Amino acid sequence: MSHTFLTTTIPYVNAAPHLGFALEAVQADVLARHARHVGSETRLLSGTDDNSLKNVIAAEAAGVDVQSFVDANAAHFEALAGPLSLSYDDFIRTSTDPRHRVGVDALWRACAADLYQGHYEGLYCVGCEHYLTPDELDAQAHCPEHATPPQRISEHNWFFRLSRYAEPIRDAIISGRLHIEPPSRRNEVLGFLTGGLRDFSVSRTSKRARGWGIPVPGDESQVIYVWWDALGNYVNSLGYGSDDQRELARWWTDADRRVHVVGKGVLRFHAVYWPAILLAAGLQLPTDILVHDYLTVDGHKISKSLPGTGINPLDLVETYGVDAVRWWLLRDVPRVGDADFTRARLATRAQEDLVGGFGNVVNRVVTMVHRFADGRVTSEGRADDDAKALRSACDNAPDLIAAALATADFRPATSALLAIVDEANRYIEATKPWTLAKSGDRERLVTVLGNLLDACTTIAAELAPFLPDAAARIAAACTPVDGLLPVPVKVFTPA
Repeated sequence: MSHTFLTTTIPYVNAAPHLGFALEAVQADVLARHARHVGSETRLLSGTDDNSLKNVIAAEAAGVDVQSFVDANAAHFEALAGPLSLSYDDFIRTSTDPRHRVGVDALWRACAADLYQGHYEGLYCVGCEHYLTPDELDAQAHCPEHATPPQRISEHNWFFRLSRYAEPIRDAIISGRLHIEPPSRRNEVLGFLTGGLRDFSVSRTSKRARGWGIPVPGDESQVIYVWWDALGNYVNSLGYGSDDQRELARWWTDADRRVHVVGKGVLRFHAVYWPAILLAAGLQLPTDILVHDYLTVDGHKISKSLPGTGINPLDLVETYGVDAVRWWLLRDVPRVGDADFTRARLATRAQEDLVGGFGNVVNRVVTMVHRFADGRVTSEGRADDDAKALRSACDNAPDLIAAALATADFRPATSALLAIVDEANRYIEATKPWTLAKSGDRERLVTVLGNLLDACTTIAAELAPFLPDAAARIAAACTPVDGLLPVPVKVFTPA
């Protein structure tokens, strides 16, 4: 059996979660559920990045001690799992999980040959938790990601010899050992590597960090830079640095796929810094980095700090239901390019695809089985020339979905599911079961209804990674009990 390790990024907990992180969480969940669906033993990890300076600043602004502040917000992120139907196998917190502290210390020591002390003076964006060069700023001399002016910092830090790893990382990407999707993001990373890499600071003074963070081993005057700290969570969750290395071997060292799902704003950290750290520590690289773009509101990136953009996913689930929220995130968000969110778009998509698409065809089929065959037709593929297109849509869906999800392209994956709906409706209109019932052609009627019911069971099976709750309702509606289908119910209600 193959093994797949899938991760989300771990978000800062300077505020409650917004819809932008829900996008990443749902995408990773679909990939994990699909991997399990096709027979790969799979582990899905998420968590929270607690050790950030921006968390400290937010706690100070709220007048709350930092640990209490991050505990409260981290709980909101962990609580997304139930309402969004996320199938996390593990959830790690960088300030409280003992696995993380052990792993961070071990990773630092493993990279000791590439660590040295030096002085840094330059521009720092607290929002990115990253030093910026002047040519990386926008026309207003602001961070392009956060539209705020960076701070000028001068301090003595520890540095990592990133410059040593440009060619090994490039070789891994070009060879395909490190696969980055979509291709435009792969090219972006290769372009960044072209000019070589500069060493980067991997610690901050304890004074500037307000004493918050993991101390540098052997140097209490410094805390470990939050990105070095945070990136290690992926292997730390598996027991890196501990006496028991079985989970690390199973899910990292020997895994068939090690997949990071990340937003475009943190691509450099995951596709350059993290591979370099892993190479320095003698660990395997990720096999895949799957990059999504942003959600926006009125053209502005959804952000925890920008007023008017912090759409709460739990509020959406309460109003529209989990199926509608997950479906919009998977169906309307493009592989490349930002997607502007409105409640109207979410409701319209749910009405068209869920209520009028999947829900309508399932209800039509189950109702006809009850009306014309006393509810006693079973799902069995039957030879019928009129059903060729329907059978083809059903048979092709698994491969089309697998191919699309291999590159985290959710639109064609969802299109393969809707193609079954379209063909089922065409088949209904072509065969007219109501006419067959009147004509008394029982054999032909049973064939037609059986093929339609078979299509509905295919929808339930292939929809399960995308909308697990809805798929379970469709499967229940199409599964006979003592030879009799359940009484028709609405699978979806209008959003």
